[in-house]
Amino acid sequence: MIYHNKHLAITHPDEMKNYIFGNLDGWQDFPEKAEDGDILIVGENFGAGSSRQQAVDGIVALGIRAIIGESFGAIYWRNAVNAALPILRAPGIMASEIESGNRIEVDFTNGRTNNISTGCEIDNVQPMNKIQLDIYRAGGLFNYSKTYF
Repeated sequence: MIYHNKHLAITHPDEMKNYIFGNLDGWQDFPEKAEDGDILIVGENFGAGSSRQQAVDGIVALGIRAIIGESFGAIYWRNAVNAALPILRAPGIMASEIESGNRIEVDFTNGRTNNISTGCEIDNVQPMNKIQLDIYRAGGLFNYSKTYF
């Protein structure tokens, strides 16, 4: 549902981004609404069944800077980490008082997350582990492998 297979012939992320959630009723206009610097707050098992790299690359091309969610599909999680897309687990995040448009600040090293719009701290965000941070700081798995091996 993140990136439909009918668009697999598209290979450039700047084109892919136009089809993110395009097969999901009510979300077809997501690419027009997404803004550079946005953080996605998602529910359980986000990305399950989205093993295509386009499901990550299109989100990155939209300027999404992080995804915080209840839980994630394993392959999507790994693809996001490898692409240096910050992806953080936060059990219970959907019960937090976060609304669309709120400004969120996240410290990836300790999980400290603040809703700047409301002044509330969100205390259930798990920090990135060391390898995830290293890959993120390197700009992705390929750059990490050049640096560390």
